[in-house]
Amino acid sequence: MTTVLIIDDDGRLTGPMRFQLEVHGFAVLVADDGPAGLSTAHAERPDVIVLDVMLPGMDGWQVCQEIRRFSQVPIIMLSALGMEVDRIRGLELGADDYLTKPFAFQELLAHIRSILRRVQWDHSQLPNSEVIIGQIRLSLAAHRAYKGDVELTLRNKEYELLAMLMQQAGTVLTREQLFIQIWGTDWLGDTRTLDVHIRWLRQKIEDDPSLPQYIQTVRNVGYRFASAKEAVW
Repeated sequence: MTTVLIIDDDGRLTGPMRFQLEVHGFAVLVADDGPAGLSTAHAERPDVIVLDVMLPGMDGWQVCQEIRRFSQVPIIMLSALGMEVDRIRGLELGADDYLTKPFAFQELLAHIRSILRRVQWDHSQLPNSEVIIGQIRLSLAAHRAYKGDVELTLRNKEYELLAMLMQQAGTVLTREQLFIQIWGTDWLGDTRTLDVHIRWLRQKIEDDPSLPQYIQTVRNVGYRFASAKEAVW
């Protein structure tokens, strides 16, 4: 059974959320402050975390950052803050998705299901296979990526995006293709999120992110990863 951990101190919200998620077949854990949420995430290893930003003891930004030290579990952040800068901050700290309060339960359910589909797609890759292009090596079985001998620290979506690009190296993938595959058709965020993740990936794999050799922009279309023949540097 898929386990969802809700970290939120508002019982008026967590009670109905728990009930509805259980009706839809999920096992649900609830923590009502930051330290308790962090401890539960570490001990129980849930499949998805729904994390509020405003928490007693430790705010959601800190909890997200600490969870990323030991787990790549998908995290959906909740906040009454609707500013673009707050959503970007959550992504930068390792969150996978972002919902602004108030929201309908069906919207939350759609986000959870979308994240689970993406995780299932990622885990469906062929075992014991690797993709090597230039200095970049992608281990699909281990869910890891390397530049030379150095392992890259990637967020879930960064890894998924890199895997999709590298497995179709040399092929131009449209922004729509990438966005739908990585974020899903029912994700209600801003498509500029794709560009943010491309920028983060370039900072980690390119020698000079301002002059990318691996992840190339195809103007007005999308992106392509350099083919093995091109990657001779």
